[in-house]
Amino acid sequence: MILSLLLSTFITIFIAELGDKTQLATLTMSGTSNKPLAVFLGSSSALVLASLVGALAGGSISNFLPEIILKSIASITFFIIGIRLFVNSFTSKENDNNQ
Repeated sequence: MILSLLLSTFITIFIAELGDKTQLATLTMSGTSNKPLAVFLGSSSALVLASLVGALAGGSISNFLPEIILKSIASITFFIIGIRLFVNSFTSKENDNNQ
């Protein structure tokens, strides 16, 4: 059971992180610093710490809120972010065309 959870979490986070801002920032920093190991260690540590905060917060919050509420909040939040990104993609194109 724990191996299944570990594997599904790894795959989900790995796929979600591919091509995101963090990976692009890491790529840029590594290319400009000529110290890829230092950039790897720094970005890995930051991701591990951010994941720890998320896991601890999620574990604590789940003591007070039912799972369905947590999933609903996460779904609504991602939906709002997606809509904002979608709308902003058209707004920025209109602004680029007007200049």
